[in-house]
Amino acid sequence: MAALLAVVVVAVVLVRDADEGGRELPAALQALSYEPSQRARFERDAAAGLSHVLYAKSPGGARATAARTARWRPQVEAAARASGLDPDTLEAIVFLESAGRADAQASDDLDGAAGLTQILAQTGRDLLGMKVDVRASERLTRGIRRGHRVRARKAARRRVDERFDPVKALAATARYLTIARGTLHRDDLSVVSYHMGIGNLQRALGAYGQGEVPYAQLYFDSSPFSHEGAWRILSGLGDDSSTYLWRIGAAREIMRLYREDPAALDRLQALHARKNSAEEVLHPRDGTPAFGEPFALGRARASGELLALDPGELRADGLAIDPRMGELASVTHQSPRLYRALRPQALATLETIGAATKEIARTAPLNVTSTVRDAVYQRALVRTNPEATRAFSLHTTGWAFEVERRYRSRAQALAFQFVLDRLTALNRIAWVREPAAIHVTSAGP
Repeated sequence: MAALLAVVVVAVVLVRDADEGGRELPAALQALSYEPSQRARFERDAAAGLSHVLYAKSPGGARATAARTARWRPQVEAAARASGLDPDTLEAIVFLESAGRADAQASDDLDGAAGLTQILAQTGRDLLGMKVDVRASERLTRGIRRGHRVRARKAARRRVDERFDPVKALAATARYLTIARGTLHRDDLSVVSYHMGIGNLQRALGAYGQGEVPYAQLYFDSSPFSHEGAWRILSGLGDDSSTYLWRIGAAREIMRLYREDPAALDRLQALHARKNSAEEVLHPRDGTPAFGEPFALGRARASGELLALDPGELRADGLAIDPRMGELASVTHQSPRLYRALRPQALATLETIGAATKEIARTAPLNVTSTVRDAVYQRALVRTNPEATRAFSLHTTGWAFEVERRYRSRAQALAFQFVLDRLTALNRIAWVREPAAIHVTSAGP
């Protein structure tokens, strides 16, 4: 990662120096930039854009995890009230850290994170004043796993390792957030530090150079073309620390839906479960028109519902059309050009991806391998390509495209990854890594 960052920073300096000389940022980079007056929207979009992992990986699903987490609401409110914290945020930490399981462990090594709020042993002992005897806790844990005298051993473990005592774990987490707030002077920064650590966050803020700014500003205003020092620190952590606040926001929303609109939560769970990304959240199959046959594609192109790919314009935006795109057109007795089109908003997203990657990395074009299909073409593809879905394909709606995973340089690969991650955090795309390509679905208007 460090080597890749070093490569891309050379290109970044070129962009930054030009901008410091008075040139306005290109439109593609402006589209990825932060707007202070829209902070609430950035926070809301980031929570939505990064919510898929909560639905996909919460044990038993988001609703089951919400139910487990809700059981601790009285204890959460007591801890929050005693510390002047927001109970919804503290509850979201429980959801995200342990999925509401008081006995959760990050690994078999109890020096690592454990308990309802996943506190590290050293942090618990040295910073939060908890009793944490790791050796005794591990001995009792082995006995618990053998299934003999489980209740008595769990009670004993709570005494020697207070991380497994839910009330004491919540109180300790509240103490941590209070300590962090006293150091960082902002509630949002204190929550970020719960995963990132106060020291790492202070380093990023120092590199940003403008004091204790809102985390949305630090995150979205730090990039390969603006405040790149802070961006390098955040992106170099490599453990999802930089997106922790957005996932806390997603957990808060899940808990809100669990209490206020469980039917909506169930629907979101179903949509997230259909694919390996949130693409059907962006475009549910029951409300998204698909193209059933070639003539439907032709009519959509004639009406402007679909826009044809223009090789020259794409080349200017750092993109190339793979000559194999539409190679199964003979099955539908059409020209491959029919299958080289996207909905206007999806085409704009593709152009932003290409242009931003090009501006950052200063390299040859990304190769676009697939765009729109009709249902007839999709069925033919399924017969020859094991990666093609037999279910509802967003390609048949004109909202999806694929970019080949063969890059012209390491700088291009890293720049492309940054653009994908940033657009996800802006809730403008859902994407998944396939063996040969990155499959991207654009949000609608």
